Amino acid sequence: MKCYVCAKEGKNTDAVGICIVCGMGLCMDHVIREDIDLMEGGYPFPVKKTGKRLLRILCPECAAAYKKE
Repeated sequence: MKCYVCAKEGKNTDAVGICIVCGMGLCMDHVIREDIDLMEGGYPFPVKKTGKRLLRILCPECAAAYKKE
């Protein structure tokens, strides 16, 4: 699999991870490892934070969207 962000820039870089939110393949330059809040609640959306955090891999776009919350 190739890095999606690099492919858009015309580069050919192997992916080392996948965004947990959107599934985008990411190289070491574009992968973001970040602790995010663990949520709980009913369908269709989580309703509250549990107070626990999990280490997750995100793409730049999903990481930016998550920080806007």
